[in-house]
Amino acid sequence: MTQKSFNGKTVLLTAGPTHEPIDPVRFIGNHSTGKMGYALAECFAAMGAKVKLVSGPTNLQTYHANIKVKHVLTAEEMYKAVLKYAEAADVWVFAAAVADYRPKTVADRKIKKAGDELTIELVKNVDIAAALGRQKEEWQFSVGFALETDNENSNAREKLRKKNLDMIVLNSLNDPGAGFAHDTNKITIIEEHATHSFELKSKKEVAQDIVNLIWERIYG
Repeated sequence: MTQKSFNGKTVLLTAGPTHEPIDPVRFIGNHSTGKMGYALAECFAAMGAKVKLVSGPTNLQTYHANIKVKHVLTAEEMYKAVLKYAEAADVWVFAAAVADYRPKTVADRKIKKAGDELTIELVKNVDIAAALGRQKEEWQFSVGFALETDNENSNAREKLRKKNLDMIVLNSLNDPGAGFAHDTNKITIIEEHATHSFELKSKKEVAQDIVNLIWERIYG
């Protein structure tokens, strides 16, 4: 049996949420903990890859010598960091839950209560995976994530095509124990001509399933 290894490969991986400031004390964010992304980073590193981990704000840490972490806060910061590392990376894994929108203006002081309503104008953030997909080379392998609540498979397949991904990892919030905040996950990996469904597992085991399939596509 061939020993699976990513020796000589560089993996660019995003993890965690982004926080989009409203004022000095408030932000727009989501419930991502970064657990899935960090589990993937550890798995790739254990198999010999050099990992560039671009992490949004989380409480997680990693001490593996093969993992170099770049901490960011916003989607814009994450995009700039990804651009810095993408060209030299063999594998891209976009596991972060990046905010789709950010406030158009950020108040420099705490917004005080005034009236019964507050309107915040939002502008779209760059879609990091889609932007990178437009510059992906033939030798690079790109993996996205999709967290869906309805029309899961069709939405994920649309993202696969639009973002020029080689595979996309689908989680549904309709599955108990999957999604944000859990130590477990239940995924379906979708490729252009194949679909792979997995049972509910620990995120460490899920990471191994994902990394094994990536290895098979690169080396198999």
